[in-house]
Amino acid sequence: MKKLLASFALAILVAAPVWAATQTVALSVPGMTCAACPITVKKALTKIDGVTKVEVSFENREAIVTFDDTKTNAPALTKATEDAGYPSSVKQ
Repeated sequence: MKKLLASFALAILVAAPVWAATQTVALSVPGMTCAACPITVKKALTKIDGVTKVEVSFENREAIVTFDDTKTNAPALTKATEDAGYPSSVKQ
């Protein structure tokens, strides 16, 4: 019985998927100068595979992005905003 339980436990560990960690990062986007700018920033960020949520604030000049860290990372997010014409940096 102990061997059966040990084999079962090992099978579960081997078969279990590696869970992705969801991360949230705040990006400073100082180049947003009008109320339409956040639309472009949000569109650029939502196109990235792994991004699950984007909130952009014109008033705070920031974007809050939630993403799957197995599919993307903060440098990819800042590159996306830069490519859209709005350079950004990770807020500390």
